[in-house]
Amino acid sequence: MPIDQYTLAAVFTVLCVALVCATAVCMTALLRAHRSDVVAVIRALPELAATLMRWRRRR
Repeated sequence: MPIDQYTLAAVFTVLCVALVCATAVCMTALLRAHRSDVVAVIRALPELAATLMRWRRRR
């Protein structure tokens, strides 16, 4: 059952709108956050990434 061009265009449009909305929410959260909070999150990112990689390997 092939996907017609209108369904494909609708799915692509929905994904693009979702990406734009997620970006807007993240940027708004970063702009409203206190500077020390943003710095703490950025410093914690490598540890979070390592934890997620270990969790993924166990699965």
